[in-house]
Amino acid sequence: MKKRIIAIVTLSLLVVIMLAGCKESGSDRDTRNTLEAGNTLQENQPTPTDIEFSLQRYNLIRRAYYLNGEIEKSRNVECEVDKPLGYIYLFLDGIGCVARDTVDGQVTPLTTYLTPDSEFYTTGATATADWIPDIDGTYGENNEGIFYFTVDGSYKEWNGIYFYSSEYYEIEDPMLSVITNGEEANQ
Repeated sequence: MKKRIIAIVTLSLLVVIMLAGCKESGSDRDTRNTLEAGNTLQENQPTPTDIEFSLQRYNLIRRAYYLNGEIEKSRNVECEVDKPLGYIYLFLDGIGCVARDTVDGQVTPLTTYLTPDSEFYTTGATATADWIPDIDGTYGENNEGIFYFTVDGSYKEWNGIYFYSSEYYEIEDPMLSVITNGEEANQ
């Protein structure tokens, strides 16, 4: 019995000595410090909780109506805040500015959704996803890019380089011509 107690005490001491000798690696220390810094910044500058209207959701609702043929509904979606006007300049690599528009509200990523695309469930060690259709009943992913509405209610998508600003800039000779109902419109 005494030998067993001595063995347990000796083993315990060895474990304590081994753990005391472990040093935190530089990588582990950097990770811990970064997490602590992030937590401090989040406490000092918390996410605002008083935003009562989302222009992103507003754009997504307008887009859903517009792309499903309900253009008039799209134009009549109520906006409870003053929408900013912005200016967008669309560029093609190696060519330059090909178009410019006045944006009514803001630019929204095509990969943004109103609802999640799936629900995850875990049962023991198994995780499963039940895919949820988009609001138009379809599944899948959108292309990369952006969309926006112009001040006249037109819907536009772009998957290239763009510059957006609250200030107007004069960029020489946009190269894109749009023909609507047989008439050319300046862009």
